[in-house]
Amino acid sequence: MAETFFPGQALAMTVQTADRLFKLDSGDAALLYLYLLRHGGTAGLKWPDARLQGALEGLRSLGLAPGEVLPAPEPPAPEPPPPEYSTEDITQALADESSTFPALAGEVERRLGKRLSAADLKNLYTLYDHLALPTEVILMLVGWCIEETARKYGPGRKPFLSQIRKEGFSWARLGIDTIERAEERIAKLTRLRSRESEMLRLLDITPRPLVQREKDYIAAWDEMGFDNEAICMAYERTILKKQSMDWGYMNGILRRWHEKGLHTAAAVRTGDRDPRPIQAGGVQKPATPNPNQEQRAREDMERMRRLMEQMKQEEH
Repeated sequence: MAETFFPGQALAMTVQTADRLFKLDSGDAALLYLYLLRHGGTAGLKWPDARLQGALEGLRSLGLAPGEVLPAPEPPAPEPPPPEYSTEDITQALADESSTFPALAGEVERRLGKRLSAADLKNLYTLYDHLALPTEVILMLVGWCIEETARKYGPGRKPFLSQIRKEGFSWARLGIDTIERAEERIAKLTRLRSRESEMLRLLDITPRPLVQREKDYIAAWDEMGFDNEAICMAYERTILKKQSMDWGYMNGILRRWHEKGLHTAAAVRTGDRDPRPIQAGGVQKPATPNPNQEQRAREDMERMRRLMEQMKQEEH
């Protein structure tokens, strides 16, 4: 039966636990285990969800973390709400001949094929005034949202200004405030859109809209630079282990390969081999203990113990 080792105030671990972490060969998993020892949970750990879940799955696979879901990282402080523009504010903005807002409103009306309501104009003015996005960037944002809506719901369908505003806040948080950055963002979103469809095919998933967490995983794998064959290898290992698709477990496999610099199928075959022979029936023979490895593990644990004692003394 797998055990977890979560001591009280002492930040220490057994040699057996250290050996399991060495076997897992994941820097994120080792860091997460130390964080759990120190804090007893994941609160305050500022990791993206995909990274946290990958490390957590690795620890669970060796019995070094509880089965229940640990607390998620603390959410960031909420952004201050945008100002509540009045009808008079919008009227003055539309009458300002020195402003580009009147021309922007007219162009957005033309692209959406409708007259903008008072609420629509307030949403548009929020992008223009509160977020201070340049007019050209707002038009690129509108064009992207129109294209996405037509792709998802069919030709002729147009987005609401509230949807455009939501995407605009996302762009602002990413610092997309120039034409060049907007072009890069649209190019990346277009590539990911194609990648998502391709990933469904690779993972034998019936075409369907992806939930946000699935999109985050695919975006992370794309950012890491894995080729299709490596993705398929990780998927096959996931199915063999879990008997069904498990996004978190598969992400753990890919993160481990990424940490080793293995991003192609050929690199994985060369650099991620388990040296233990396979017995009949697919059962691996237990690895023969290596005295040198055991000695190094004991030395590493002794250094860690001394470091932890020093840290405790400094805290006091």
